[in-house]
Amino acid sequence: MIEQVFHLDRGDSKAIEKVVFDENVHYIHMIFPKDDGLPVHFSNSNVYMTVVRGRLSIILNDQEPHVYEAGALLKIPVGTRMNVSNRHTETLELIVVKAPAPV
Repeated sequence: MIEQVFHLDRGDSKAIEKVVFDENVHYIHMIFPKDDGLPVHFSNSNVYMTVVRGRLSIILNDQEPHVYEAGALLKIPVGTRMNVSNRHTETLELIVVKAPAPV
């Protein structure tokens, strides 16, 4: 078999899965219940964030909070301060791709 197959968590409990984490790309699957998210941090690569389900609440640098619904794809430049969270009742599910992969 030439291809590699990866399976993503399908639940509602908090999960941060480093699905593909190699020298080419970091592909991360995240699930956050209400009032959960990531610690405030700076992006260490270009970040492509897809909202799979729920609504993402995000503050970038000094901007006001923005809310994005399922189907939104955000492109966030390297070095951006990020505050990523779920402030809504529905479970938030994200796919995060970092390219190029941070060193």
